[in-house]
Amino acid sequence: MQEAIILVGGKGTRLRPLTNHTPKPLLDVAGSSFIRHQIAKLMDAGVEHVVFATSYLASLFEEEFQDFTQDLTISYAVEEVPLGTGGAIRNAAHLLRGTSADAPVLILNGDILSGLDLRAVLRQHRDRDADVTLHLTRVADPRAFGLVPTDADDRVLSFLEKPKTAEECVTDQINAGCYVFRRSVLDSIPTGREVSVEQETFPQLVAAGRRVFGHTTDDYWRDLGTPLAFVHGSADLVTGKATSPLVPGPAEALIHPTATVDPTAHVTGGSTIGPHAVIGARTVVDRSIVGAGVTVAEGARIHDSVVDHDSSIGSASVLREAVVGCHAHVGAENELPAQLRLSCGIRIPAQGVRISGTAAACATVH
Repeated sequence: MQEAIILVGGKGTRLRPLTNHTPKPLLDVAGSSFIRHQIAKLMDAGVEHVVFATSYLASLFEEEFQDFTQDLTISYAVEEVPLGTGGAIRNAAHLLRGTSADAPVLILNGDILSGLDLRAVLRQHRDRDADVTLHLTRVADPRAFGLVPTDADDRVLSFLEKPKTAEECVTDQINAGCYVFRRSVLDSIPTGREVSVEQETFPQLVAAGRRVFGHTTDDYWRDLGTPLAFVHGSADLVTGKATSPLVPGPAEALIHPTATVDPTAHVTGGSTIGPHAVIGARTVVDRSIVGAGVTVAEGARIHDSVVDHDSSIGSASVLREAVVGCHAHVGAENELPAQLRLSCGIRIPAQGVRISGTAAACATVH
């Protein structure tokens, strides 16, 4: 039996307010919760049992999959206290059903969108008789990441902290958030305390001479941890730059059958329009996510943004790289600055926020 663990315990603070009420892996990406895209990918790789390593709003994962009827068993391991990546993996391991000490166990971070061929990394793990295999990806600027140099045989040499200078960038390879553990190695992670695989488990294995290998690819890879990355990852799935078994094929937009889109509206760039949303006349929705029950009034323009469920955007308002929480209202003729985040339930009056000036008369008595 091929088994996997998905790490989904984080609070997703960089995606607030979207994650105030929903764990990051349960947010909608290209028409489905992101965790369902991962589950579909694991099933394509022959995985039969998945353990969710949960913590934040853990019960919502069981709600999401309570009617899941496909040929896959799902178990739930809950962290009562923060355990770090290694501790979360070890905590979930007690729910694995396989008994072989040499069995490979797939581990996925719950916020990484990747084009990695999981069957290929499992095959390479077995061929090399590895203790751990890490998916590594190359990035143009590695200074924001810890580095993972390997030798000519792809054996991992060390785990380096984020480089501060160009001279310290000895490789462009970084940890891509997917691992294969030999079951016996996974079971050797300490229990009952916080453990980091990046800072403790992996360096200790390399220092002990264990067989730790990198599987380096140039496949599509994106960390969905920030609003802009989240929006772009969803758009990439819709347009076909990234793939998922749940997305039918490349398109300019993914519009739910119950949504209403005016014929004069332009919905482009891989945007998604959720159930029962209403997109008004002469609107533009470009590379954005519009949630369920959202109303976008005439002439509004939404670019690289997320509008959470049951919110409304007034006529002629402009959003760029913005996040609008659920049940919020943005009145007419607002112009939101880039990277602005509006809390759930907030109400902005007409022309309440503008980058450019307004000719409206001052309503205050002087």
